Amino acid sequence: MSMLVLKRSQGAIHNVDRGRTPVLIYAGASASSTDNKELKGARNEWIMWMQDVPDQSAINRQYMRYTAQISSSSTVSQYVGRALQVATSDPKGPVYLWARREVMEEEVSQPLKPLEFQRWPAIEPNGLSPTAALHIASALLTSKYPLIITSFLGRNLNAVPALIALSTLLSIPVVSTCPSAVNFPFSHPFFAGVSFLAPGAHTPHLPAADTILIIDCDLPWIPANNAPSPDARVFVLDGGDPLKTTTSTGFWHVSAEMMCRADAERALEQIIEVVKRGDERGRNLDDPAISKDVVTRGRSLKVRHEEMVRELNEAEAAYPEVHSESDVPGATITVPNILGVLRKVIQHATSSHGHALRTLFLNESISNYQTAWMHLRPEVSGSVISSGGSSLGWALAAAVGAHIGGEIKEKKEGRGYDLIVAIVGDGSYMFGVPSSAYWMAQKYKTPFLTIILNNGGWKSPKLSMLGVHPDGHGSRATGEKLTVGFGPDCPDYAQIAVASSAGWAWGKRVGVAGTADSGKEGLNRVIEQGVKIVLEERRCAVVDCVIQSI
Repeated sequence: MSMLVLKRSQGAIHNVDRGRTPVLIYAGASASSTDNKELKGARNEWIMWMQDVPDQSAINRQYMRYTAQISSSSTVSQYVGRALQVATSDPKGPVYLWARREVMEEEVSQPLKPLEFQRWPAIEPNGLSPTAALHIASALLTSKYPLIITSFLGRNLNAVPALIALSTLLSIPVVSTCPSAVNFPFSHPFFAGVSFLAPGAHTPHLPAADTILIIDCDLPWIPANNAPSPDARVFVLDGGDPLKTTTSTGFWHVSAEMMCRADAERALEQIIEVVKRGDERGRNLDDPAISKDVVTRGRSLKVRHEEMVRELNEAEAAYPEVHSESDVPGATITVPNILGVLRKVIQHATSSHGHALRTLFLNESISNYQTAWMHLRPEVSGSVISSGGSSLGWALAAAVGAHIGGEIKEKKEGRGYDLIVAIVGDGSYMFGVPSSAYWMAQKYKTPFLTIILNNGGWKSPKLSMLGVHPDGHGSRATGEKLTVGFGPDCPDYAQIAVASSAGWAWGKRVGVAGTADSGKEGLNRVIEQGVKIVLEERRCAVVDCVIQSI
């Protein structure tokens, strides 16, 4: 990329850093010479004076795992090897290489030596020390109310079976806080839900827990909103950055008994081994008291899980009442309505019947993050992902990239994606620059379905204000008064996609009272049509779902 593009890409760079995604970023820089008699590639355009800066790397160095300037064409392969080795080692993340134009124009007498990737291996994942594995396993064995909290463990597909095994073995509830991956199957009776840590939104298991295992998680709770008992025993495990120094989150602290840098898959297998064998005092699952606690806890967790599923089902089935005498058109659908219909339509429409590994959901629903994760009910890691960061506008371009990646995967492994679905808010949709995103999708023939949860503006800033001033003047103001609303005449989001793709994409608005596409019937009809267009006509489809306005 050029330096100008580099400046425009800072939000994406933030996301790959926070999401621990290995990405090699290369950017060119203006030439330093001004005469072609000095070096080939010298400055010859006015913009080269305007765009140059004293320290280009400083623009994004704080997000990078490694930064270097390539000073000679003969060293390109070494720098690339070094950068990829760092990027793919925990904590994974972005690396940045750059060079001035003269270096890229430098003529070489011999072909550059190909990079031997096997000579630049990533650091091997490490496990727990025997002492740490014994200590953690003993605490979990003897705990009355254990709890496991994770956020991105599911990025390693092989770690999920180990987490399921430990949870099942000891009847431990598992909660995902601010997840960027599917960490635990929804249908498992010990799945305790998803939380984005708003006041009162954490699992009810948190205040009761006497032992908490935090594994691959950047933020297990917000002390001002929800906190565990001060007497709880807390253990933190992270494969690359348990103290959050490399990912540069600023101040970070969890009061813990033990902090461990250990790969989740290996650490969980070690803990399971000790649990089965017994701790240093010979306590194991054959101990009558421990066995009784595990069985009792398991029964209680199953009851809670059944209640959770029942509440989700009821929310998906309950449509808003619409009063015909009202002069103000209201929303006729809710987010649970939308996601329940979407999930069921996909199950019936796709050749794999919505099989988790054949349908990919990209969740950028922001103020509806928690609702979306819960109502999608994901079973398998890799079926739902989010950016892992806080910069908005990720999902639309990510859908294009995911489609291309799925095609490559299908050629290599014989299986790609039946369907890719981007779920966005109207704000994050606009941040995604749809005029560019759908033009790209049309150009590269990467069809995907977009579901817009249209609440008429940016709800998250309003929620942030209410978190500090719940009863202030702003609590009674509309989104328009707070300058976070997009009305009264909101953009026709679906038609932006249609126009920017020269009519290739299809789009429709649903949910407005008094229109043909409102309520339950309209929602089912339009989503079925959108899914059909993506699957059969291989075009993008955008469903603009109007929900209660902010």
